[in-house]
Amino acid sequence: MNNLKIKKNDTVVVLSGKDKGKQGKVLGTIPSESKVVVEGINMVTCHVKPRRQGEEGGIVKREAAIYASKVQVVCPKCGKATRVAMKVEDGKKARICKKCGAEL
Repeated sequence: MNNLKIKKNDTVVVLSGKDKGKQGKVLGTIPSESKVVVEGINMVTCHVKPRRQGEEGGIVKREAAIYASKVQVVCPKCGKATRVAMKVEDGKKARICKKCGAEL
């Protein structure tokens, strides 16, 4: 199992690829594949078939997973893309911003 330092609802910036420089909120993580799904990033078209009576099919755009190594967490305090450090305080693990030291 891979240890992802990116969690759901984090704001991240894309470091490489077609969406380089864009920011978005993490909708979900896939730790077994080291991937994350980011809002508005890596949009793909899916051909959806109607499943129930009255439901519409068609072509739908949605987010696909992207490798976690291609994104970096944006610190809410300093507003910069930063690496994540782990710190143990009172027996609890906390994620810390490497640039300003704020808790993520």
